[in-house]
Amino acid sequence: MVISPFAAWMLAQDARALLTRLARVKPFALLEPMVPAAGLQPAAQAATERYLVAGRRELRAMALGFLAWLRTAPLQQATAADAQRRFTILRLKFNAVLTHFDMFNDVISQRSEHDTGVWLCGLDAVATDALTLPGGYYEVPPLVCYLDRGVGAAIRRTRTRLPGGGENPVSIIRVPRERMVGSGIASSLIHEVGHQASALLDLANSLRPLLRGMQRGGGLAWRLFERWIGEILSDFWSCARLGVSATLGLMGVVSLPRPFVFRLSLDDPHPVPWIRVRLSCAMGQALYPHAQWDRLADLWDAYYPLDGLDAPRRRLFAELLAAMPGFVSLLVNHRPCALRPLAEGGARRGTAPAGAARRAIRGLAPGAGGHVPRGALAGVRGARPGSRERADQPGRRKPPVREAADALGAAQCAGRRHGLRGRRKDVCRALTA
Repeated sequence: MVISPFAAWMLAQDARALLTRLARVKPFALLEPMVPAAGLQPAAQAATERYLVAGRRELRAMALGFLAWLRTAPLQQATAADAQRRFTILRLKFNAVLTHFDMFNDVISQRSEHDTGVWLCGLDAVATDALTLPGGYYEVPPLVCYLDRGVGAAIRRTRTRLPGGGENPVSIIRVPRERMVGSGIASSLIHEVGHQASALLDLANSLRPLLRGMQRGGGLAWRLFERWIGEILSDFWSCARLGVSATLGLMGVVSLPRPFVFRLSLDDPHPVPWIRVRLSCAMGQALYPHAQWDRLADLWDAYYPLDGLDAPRRRLFAELLAAMPGFVSLLVNHRPCALRPLAEGGARRGTAPAGAARRAIRGLAPGAGGHVPRGALAGVRGARPGSRERADQPGRRKPPVREAADALGAAQCAGRRHGLRGRRKDVCRALTA
C-alpha cells in the first residue's frame, strides 16, 4: 500500500525536528567558557571541531535528502514501512552524532572548572611530550585528557572506531581523580600514552612472532608474556620515560587485598599484579641500572610474600621469574620494522644512523642529558653510543637474543616490501634451537 499523506506528514515533522535539534549543536568554542591556560591544544581542538562539523553536515544532508525523497514517495509507490525504515536509519545516525558530541563535551566541559582546567591543560602537554619521539618516526596525534572516577586510567586511541561509527580524531585519556597525587599522576598518564605509542609503532605485532618462537621450549611463562605484551609495552614506555616514578606509581595502583594481587586470569590482558611490579623493576634495572630497583623488588616481596600460596601458583611464579631476564633482554634489544626505515643525510635506507638513534634515546630518558642508558625503547637500543662499533669488531658476536631479534626485524621489513613472510618461521626456529 502506497504511503498515505498523513504518514508522510508525520515522518516529515520528525525529520524537521531533527534538523532543528541539529542546528542547536554549536562549536565548543562558542559554548565552553575557560581561561586561555585551560584550553585545548590547537591541534586537538581543530581535529575535534572538524570531525563534529563533518558529522553535522553529513547528517543535515541525510535529513534534507530524506525530506526530498518523502515528497516523491507516492510517485515511486513507496509504502509507509519503507519510509519508516529510512527514517529509523536517519535517527540512529543522528543519535550517534549526538553521542559523539556529548562524549567530547564531557571531556571539554571540565576545562571551565576552577583549577581543574589548568591541570588538564598541563596533562595534555605532558602526554604530548611523552609521546613525542625525535626523528620523525610517526606523527604525534592530538591528545586530550580528562578526569573521571575509578581506579585505573584508560585511553581511546586516535583513529579507532567510535560508538556508532566514525574514527576518533584525537586520543582521549581518562585519568582517575584519585590518581591525581604523587607519582600516580605521571605513572597512570604515561602508561596510557604508551598504548598509543605501541599502536603507532606496531610494537606488539612485531614482538609476537618472537614470543611464539620462545614458546616452543614448553612452559607457560612465554605464553603469558605474549598474552600480556600490550600492557607490558605500556609499562615499558612509562618506565623508560619516568624511571623509578613509573614503578612507584604502578605499586600504588596494584596495591590491593592479597587475593587480587596473586589472582591469575587467562582472559585478562593485564599481568598478575605481583608479577607486574617485579617485571617493572626488572625493566627499570635494564634501562637505568641502580640499586633502587632491587630495593623496590624486596619491598614488594615484603608487602606480599609468596608464603601461603598453593604449590601450582608458586611454581608458575617461579617459572615467570626465571624467564623474566631473558624476556626483558628480548624487549630491550628488539628493533621493530617501524624504527628501521629512518634515513638521515646520505645514510642508506634501512639503517638508523647512530646520531639519530642517540638523539631518540635522549628524548626518552628523563634528565639523561649526555648520558644514554643501557636501553630506552624497542628499536633504538641497538644504536646506543659505541654499540654498533663493538658489535662489528672482529671476533665479537652479538648476544643470541639480539641476533634473533635483528634477523626477525629484517625479515619483517623484507616481508612488508616483498611479501616474504616465510622467513619469520626460520628465525623463530633459531630462537629455540
